[in-house]
Amino acid sequence: MDEQEHSSIVRLIANAARVLSEAGVPDARREAMSLVGHVTKYDRTFLLTHPETTLRLSDVEYLSEMVERRAQGEPLQYITGHQEFYGLDFEVTRDVLIPRPETELLVETALGLLGQSNESQLICDVGTGSGCIAIALLHERPLLRAVGLDISLTALNIAERNAQRLAVSERFSLTVSDGFDALNSTGLRFKMIVSNPPYVAEDALLELQREVRDFEPHVALTPGGDGLSIIRRLLADAPHYLESGGHLLIEIGFDQHEAVSQVLDREVWQLLDIYKDLQGIPRTVALKKR
Repeated sequence: MDEQEHSSIVRLIANAARVLSEAGVPDARREAMSLVGHVTKYDRTFLLTHPETTLRLSDVEYLSEMVERRAQGEPLQYITGHQEFYGLDFEVTRDVLIPRPETELLVETALGLLGQSNESQLICDVGTGSGCIAIALLHERPLLRAVGLDISLTALNIAERNAQRLAVSERFSLTVSDGFDALNSTGLRFKMIVSNPPYVAEDALLELQREVRDFEPHVALTPGGDGLSIIRRLLADAPHYLESGGHLLIEIGFDQHEAVSQVLDREVWQLLDIYKDLQGIPRTVALKKR
C-alpha cells in the first residue's frame, strides 16, 4: 500500500474510527468523520463522495493529534471549538459548558412565555457561560435585550465573541457576577430570568461520562452537596429582580423535580409547569412571580 493510499480520506477515516472505537468512544466512525472534516474543512458530502482525495502530510499529522485527544476523552466540541445550539454555531472552549440539546427546551419555553411583543423587553441569563441561551433568544426576538451574568470572566469573553459573531452584541450586556450580586445597586428589573445553573450533586460527579467529568468546568457542573444550592439561591433572590408577573426558568437535573417543587415558596411563585425533554426527563422549571 503506497503513501497516497495511506493518506486518502477513506483510509484516514477508517484508521481514526478504529482508534476511537478501541478507546471506547461512542459513534466512532461519525466522530472520525467529524475530525477529518475539521482538519480538511471539507463537508460531510465531500468526504463521502471523494473518498480517494489525499491529505498533505501536515494535515495527516494534525489529524493524528486530534484523534489522540479524542481517544483520551476530550469532547469533540472542545477539539473543534464549535457546537451547534438552536440552529446557531457557538464557539466553545474548556472554560464553558458544551451547549446541550435538552437546554433548547428552556429556549423554546422562554420564547413561548415572552410571546411576540412589539415592545422592548429585558431578560437576564444567570450563569450565561457561552451565552447560548440568551443569544438564541436575542436571535429569535429582535426587540429583546439581555443581561448575561457569570462568575467567570473567561466564560464571559467567549459569550462576547459569540454575541459579536452572531450579531446580537449591541443588545447583550455582560457582567462578572456571583449570582445577582453585581446588580444589587442597579435597580434593574427583568421581564424574565433564565438559568442553566450548576446542579449536579457532588457525589454524582464520578458517575458522569469521562468527557464531562474530566474536561468540562466543574464550577459550571456542580455547586457541591446535593446540587441544589444555586437553585435555592435563584428561587430566593430572583423575585427582587423580576417585574411583577415576570418569569423564572431554570434547567434542573434528571432527578430533581420533586425536590425543587418542595422548596418553592408558593406565596412568591406560581409553578406553571416542569417541562420534560425529548427523553421524558423533567428538565425545565417555569415559574411566574405572583
